[in-house]
Amino acid sequence: MLRDTLIGLVRPVVEGLGYTLWDLEYSPGRGNSFVRLYIDAEPGITLDDCERVSREVSELLDAADPVPGQYTLEVSSPGLDRPLRTAAHFAPYVGETVFVELAHPLDGRRRYKGPLRAAGAETVEVEVDGRSYVLPISGIRKAHLAPDA
Repeated sequence: MLRDTLIGLVRPVVEGLGYTLWDLEYSPGRGNSFVRLYIDAEPGITLDDCERVSREVSELLDAADPVPGQYTLEVSSPGLDRPLRTAAHFAPYVGETVFVELAHPLDGRRRYKGPLRAAGAETVEVEVDGRSYVLPISGIRKAHLAPDA
């Protein structure tokens, strides 16, 4: 899968610059594909950080040429509503409000929004309307923090 290839290529560059590669999105397109990197660091991410990573990753991708055709590269912070994809992403946010959408319904439901009660290696537990749901991480279509407005 090209997404995995891209992660393998860019992670060492991002980490070498002192950042964490939080996530990578790849969307193939007819005339123009899209590659979005989410980077993170303890003090936060600035526009200068994004530009620095963008320059280095652009050079790498131009040299390695893993993306067929033209593509647009975007680098940003994961933000307050950061995407949650892996067990490591969920773990620090136990107690916070999350939104989780499953690829396939579980107990007749696909969407869950509520406090994250637990985060394990393979499942997360989300409380919705006083009931806890244990959701398989492998079955999650998308998830993100849902900070209260």
